[in-house]
Amino acid sequence: MQRNTFLIGAVGGVTTVVALGGLGTYLLSGTESTTRLDEYSMASVDGHKALSADIVAGRTQSKYHPLPWVGDKLSDVSCPTGLKAVTGAGLTCTGKKSDGTTVEIPVRVTKADAKSVTWTFER
Repeated sequence: MQRNTFLIGAVGGVTTVVALGGLGTYLLSGTESTTRLDEYSMASVDGHKALSADIVAGRTQSKYHPLPWVGDKLSDVSCPTGLKAVTGAGLTCTGKKSDGTTVEIPVRVTKADAKSVTWTFER
């Protein structure tokens, strides 16, 4: 009887650890970001408010490889222009993998207002 109780406890403990690990991975591997539009982050693209290219590139690079088992480690991420603060607007940033190959990273605005931009990228 004690063996069954131990086995049930062990399986329950392993299941809990796996579930929490999965939840942590999900939360840390998100590709969505909301950024305020202020004097430090704002640019202008075609007369529209935009999130500066440096902010988009830096945030994308930091979130692209948040954990060793999620995404590829990138360096030198750059974006050609700022990201317009208009829902549906998009651009393609580029980065380099450790083996030197180039990766294209599509970025898209999911929500925008006068004070912030919510955007996402594809991994």
